[in-house]
Amino acid sequence: MGNIESLPVRSDLVGREPYGAPHLDVPVQLNVNENAYPIPDIVVEAMRAAVDTHLAGLNRYPDREFTTLREHLVDYLGGVNDRAGTAVDLSPEMIWAANGSNEVLSHIAQAFGGPGRTALGFTPSYSMHPLITTGTGAEWVHADRDDDYGLTAEAVAAEVARVDPDIVFLCTPNNPTGTSLGLDVIEAAYENCSGIVIVDEAYAEFSRPALPSAMTLLEGRPRLVVSRTMSKAFACAGLRLGYAIAAPELIDTLRLVRLPYHLSDVTQVLACTALEHADLLLGNVDRLIDSRNAISTRLAELGFTVHPSDSNFVLFGGIARPAELWQKLLDRGILIRDIGIPHHARVNAGTEAETTAFLSAIGDIVADDPATLLSNH
Repeated sequence: MGNIESLPVRSDLVGREPYGAPHLDVPVQLNVNENAYPIPDIVVEAMRAAVDTHLAGLNRYPDREFTTLREHLVDYLGGVNDRAGTAVDLSPEMIWAANGSNEVLSHIAQAFGGPGRTALGFTPSYSMHPLITTGTGAEWVHADRDDDYGLTAEAVAAEVARVDPDIVFLCTPNNPTGTSLGLDVIEAAYENCSGIVIVDEAYAEFSRPALPSAMTLLEGRPRLVVSRTMSKAFACAGLRLGYAIAAPELIDTLRLVRLPYHLSDVTQVLACTALEHADLLLGNVDRLIDSRNAISTRLAELGFTVHPSDSNFVLFGGIARPAELWQKLLDRGILIRDIGIPHHARVNAGTEAETTAFLSAIGDIVADDPATLLSNH
């Protein structure tokens, strides 16, 4: 890579590192929280047929307002959309979509952030939140989570009131910790600032029962926005489709910053087809939760500290040398994530075979070298 300092780049970008996880061709890839199960053949065929009917029209621009996709998302979200059985009343005017939830968040940050403005997040959390913030020229401020990576309404209220941010990022279930937030935490953030409160629910479909979506709080809160994705539970990471739910006036504002025709016709058609087969695509969620729970149980038995997770991944600690453990697993064809938290690593749930391979490998590593674990753990 060349020396960017030789270019007239913005001074606040010099020295920063781009987002990225290792992308290695190994048999068991458990590092980027993808849905390990491929799209079922019947859905693949439906997607192929749907795209075929649109190929001849690719000389025309796509529907700039992604009208049909909005309607499909309302149908999906307006029913039972989380594991708590929560139903919400939505309209197409409350829906926004973009190329992955990262672009959705970027649109929000562009519209409500920028130079002279501030965004607040509670770390450790999704590493793209500060990158998206600073990419607009806004200032990123972070507050630490509790020792167990939870957040209380009182702590969030105090920090939000102290910082008075233009944007608050909340993530539930949180990445990389897997912890969820109560609705009281979200309400506390909203009530103590005049800015936008973003609730990143990328992993919402994996939440255990009795955890309703922040969408249930939207009524009467025009500064609240919930973002979601089809990359995780829907097994459509390669599709790149994220979406947001908010008051129509907030959605209207995002039109000011989006690029023209930002969602291709093919993306819209594929996303609509996936949503038409939501039950089938989400059919592996329970299997992934079973794998997640099996991972948590076995890692605890081996002596690691396992943090409770409501997502499709597990954060575990008590590791003497995370980078060394990462390499030993890689040598066995298994890729997990060293997320930079001291003495911790993250592994996402895989298929039954992938989960078995990971647990067998890490069991062998601990047996061969007990010093893999912290001696005072």
